[in-house]
Amino acid sequence: MMGPGEPGDSAFPRLLRAVSLIGVVAGAAGSVGLMLRAGYRDGSAIPVVLLILFSGWVLSPYMGLVLADIVSKRWSYLTRATLQGLMVIVSLCSLAIYGNVAFSPPRPQPAFMFLVVPSGSWLLMITVVPIAAFLSRRQGRGGAP
Repeated sequence: MMGPGEPGDSAFPRLLRAVSLIGVVAGAAGSVGLMLRAGYRDGSAIPVVLLILFSGWVLSPYMGLVLADIVSKRWSYLTRATLQGLMVIVSLCSLAIYGNVAFSPPRPQPAFMFLVVPSGSWLLMITVVPIAAFLSRRQGRGGAP
């Protein structure tokens, strides 16, 4: 059963989901690649354990987004569209920030951005998706849009 304002069987929701999933995969792969480039660029030997931990942390927002997409089947259209838009935004912004770190002149603490960006991504995700869900429920009960 469709909720209020749901587009039915239009192609846009399927296209948005496909683009968001491709974006997340590209963002995850690119983020790890840029992290490795930034880590090896200065010529220091980074312990394998530290690389694994950093990789897990850099990948964690992407894994969270994919998991949310998997469980979002029963969510309202607004909440799913918000999540999928967020998937694209997090991927593009992360790649832009990590690319800046990896390809700019060496800086004193390049690892800092690889710690902060996933934290910011998680904060954005746990703020925006619940707000969209709240607004969607409110709209579904006849409240103000």
